Amino acid sequence: MAFEYYHQNLQEVKERIARACVSCNRNPDEITLIAVSKTNPVEAIQAMRALGPLHFGENKVQELVPKMKALDEDKQINWHMIGTLQTNKIKYLADRVDWIHSVPKLKALKEIDKRAEQAGRVIKVLIQVNISEEDQKSGCDPAELPGLLLKADEMQHITVMGLMGMATFSDDPELVRPEFRLLRELLELEQKRGYKSHQLTHLSMGMTNDLEVAVQEGATMLRIGTALFGKRAVDF
Repeated sequence: MAFEYYHQNLQEVKERIARACVSCNRNPDEITLIAVSKTNPVEAIQAMRALGPLHFGENKVQELVPKMKALDEDKQINWHMIGTLQTNKIKYLADRVDWIHSVPKLKALKEIDKRAEQAGRVIKVLIQVNISEEDQKSGCDPAELPGLLLKADEMQHITVMGLMGMATFSDDPELVRPEFRLLRELLELEQKRGYKSHQLTHLSMGMTNDLEVAVQEGATMLRIGTALFGKRAVDF
């Protein structure tokens, strides 16, 4: 049952991405689909993994860490921390996590760099920018971004791969288009500054309800949970 359910969901999401790419003359291969498995058991990840996805995201460290350990034999999985980042929990992630999207401040960058050095690794990070101007949303102010990137450019055990944003939740995806556009414009501006170590090629933005607009505005990573795993429990 789980295989058929997830297979249908995955195909529908891929079709949505493909149609969005056609509408803006993009290649679907440019888009990384991150299956957000929060609140779902390890069995759900295994079922989705059997269908092909290589990227999985979690919102909470306490969920991500045991799932990484349970599936440690599958070295092809790319694990993404996408939720609000608590600096004191970074130490639990550093030996395995591949991407940390939600880095809002210098303190977190320093801690990731420190823990990654201890683990003998280089961790890919995205700077989270508050594009919605909502107080409850994490992220640096757009005006703070250049200074943050400048300091991060001196760190040896992180690579800043781009930016991440959380748009205002709305039933009308068009209302968040300006927010996605702002994130893309910020990335384009920073790409021109000539940092020595940052790659700045990725935009993590867009979820189930607004993925089409995100793709049209330049998203390279989509964080999709509900459309893949559903709102209901699945029998395994």
